[in-house]
Amino acid sequence: MVSLYPLVMNECIKIVKKRRLLVVLIILAAIIPMFTYAQLKVAQNNEKQFGTTDWRAEQRQKIVDYTRSLGSARVPEEWKQFRRVEVKLAQYYLDKDVNPSAPNGVTFTREFLKNAVGLFIPLMVMVVAADLISGEHSGGTIKLLLTRPVQRWKILLSKLISMLLFVSVIVIATGLLCYLISGIVFGYGGWDMPVFFGFQIKGTELDLSYVRPVDHWLFLIMELGLVWYSALIVAVMTLMVSVLVRSTAAGMGIMLAVLISGTILSNMVSSWETAKYLFMVNLRLTDYLTGSLPPIKGMDLPFSLAVLTVWGGLSLIVSFAVFTKKDVLN
Repeated sequence: MVSLYPLVMNECIKIVKKRRLLVVLIILAAIIPMFTYAQLKVAQNNEKQFGTTDWRAEQRQKIVDYTRSLGSARVPEEWKQFRRVEVKLAQYYLDKDVNPSAPNGVTFTREFLKNAVGLFIPLMVMVVAADLISGEHSGGTIKLLLTRPVQRWKILLSKLISMLLFVSVIVIATGLLCYLISGIVFGYGGWDMPVFFGFQIKGTELDLSYVRPVDHWLFLIMELGLVWYSALIVAVMTLMVSVLVRSTAAGMGIMLAVLISGTILSNMVSSWETAKYLFMVNLRLTDYLTGSLPPIKGMDLPFSLAVLTVWGGLSLIVSFAVFTKKDVLN
C-alpha cells in the first residue's frame, strides 16, 4: 500500500512546477501597491475635504449625510437599511473614541482581506485548483497516474490535501504582502489597537449588546480564519468542477462565471430570500465581524458557515464518487 505522504509531495511538486502559485504571488505583488496608493489618495482627499486629519470629522460628516438621505423618497429601502446601520456604527466608534480605519499596515491588511474575500482571493485560489484533475487529462498524464498501484480515492485525496496546503499559502501570503507593502507607506504599527466586534443585525437594527473590544492582532487572526474557510470551499468546489470537466479552460470559465455572478447577486438579491442558500452569496464571512448589513435578511455568521459547509461536503462527495467510478481512460 502506498502511503499518502509521497503522493502529496508529488502533487505539491507538480503545482509548483506549473508556476501557477508564482503567478498568483506576482499578481498580489502588483495589485497590493495599487490599492495602497489608492488608500493614500483617499486619506489625502479626506484631509482636503475636511481640512483636518482628524478622523472624527469624517465620521460626523458621514452621519450627517446618511441621516439626511434617510428622509429622501428617492433612496431605495435597501440603501436606507444599510445607512441606518452605518450611522449607528459611526456613532458607536465616536462614542468609544476609536478610529476604525486608523492608517497603518494592520488596518490596511484587515480592510484588504475584507474586500478580497468575496471575489479576488477565490479567483486566486481557482487559478491554482482549476486543473488538478482536468490538467491530467489535457496533459495526457491521467493514464500514467492510474496505472500506478494506488487506489483512486488516495490519488484524489492527495490532490485535495495539496490543494488545502496551497490555499493556506495563498491566504497567508496575501496577509503578509498586504502588511509588508502597505507598511512602507502607513507604518507597521497598530497591532495592539482595539477593534470592536460582535455586532449583530436584527432586522434593520444594529444590536450592540454583544460588542466587545479585542486587540487588532487577534481580530486579524479571526479574519484570516474566515477568509481561509471561504477560500477552502471555493477550492473544494473547483476541484469538483475539475473532476467533472476535462477541459481546464472550461472549468475555469465555469468557476469564473459562478464567482462573478455571486458578486452581482450579493448586490441585487435582497428581496430574493431563497438566494441565501447559494454558496457564492455567503462567501463574505468577514462582514459579520464588523456589523455590515448582510445581502439578505436572516443571514448571519452561523448560517453562512453552515451553508458553505454543506456545499463543500456535497462537492467532496460528488468528486470522490465520480473520480472513483468514472472511466477516465477514454
